[in-house]
Amino acid sequence: MSEYKPLFGKGKENTAFAEYFVGMSYLNPLVSAKDGVGIADVTFEPGCRNNWHIHRAKSGGGQILLCTDGEGWYQEWGKEARSLKPGDTVVIPAGVKHWHGAKKDSWFTHIAIEVPGEETSNEWLEKVDDESYLKL
Repeated sequence: MSEYKPLFGKGKENTAFAEYFVGMSYLNPLVSAKDGVGIADVTFEPGCRNNWHIHRAKSGGGQILLCTDGEGWYQEWGKEARSLKPGDTVVIPAGVKHWHGAKKDSWFTHIAIEVPGEETSNEWLEKVDDESYLKL
């Protein structure tokens, strides 16, 4: 198998947020929030996923995912997981508990766009447990 080479490159090990991920992820910042909107390319190794989390905002906010490479999952609390592949998009309104990451046998990359809003923040929650994840 050839080396995984996502569209915008793999980026650097995502050590700043490692505590909120199961497995290794890589971060390639593309546009700074200082420029009006934060945009980052995020790569997940096979089996890697982030914890359940919520994008908070007084108004506006949320996140948009643009899937570019590999295959992954997106799941909102209380709903079935959705399979993701290149070309898929996900709009995540502020206040929605969710997680996203790679399938267990595939690398996965998406561009994460932080939707501008008032008083935005991320609330990181519990890990996606192995038992639930491995059933997907």
